[in-house]
Amino acid sequence: MKNGVYGILKARFLIDDDAIKNWRFIVFLIILAIIMIANTQRFEQKVFKIAELTNQVKELRSEFVDRRSELMKLKMESTVSEKMVERQIFPSTIPPIKIEVKKTEEKSFLNKIWQ
Repeated sequence: MKNGVYGILKARFLIDDDAIKNWRFIVFLIILAIIMIANTQRFEQKVFKIAELTNQVKELRSEFVDRRSELMKLKMESTVSEKMVERQIFPSTIPPIKIEVKKTEEKSFLNKIWQ
């Protein structure tokens, strides 16, 4: 036991005759660790991008609500009439009248022939 721990501390497993097997395994572990670190880095970048886009969506949504409320105010009859008074166009005092146009029915070809 003492010899095994002492050999590990002196890293004799790396310089012995069968050290090639150990080196292959160590290189495999290093490559695996690098891949895991890169994967974690990419994941964190995506999380930050999602958070940034979420904040941008919230800002755009609030801007949309503000613009919609401004549009509703501008479309109100009182606002439009105030703007038209500046141009000396006044609202009508006479209510509108609905005009109905009756469409004449077109006779089919056979009905035209028999008449």
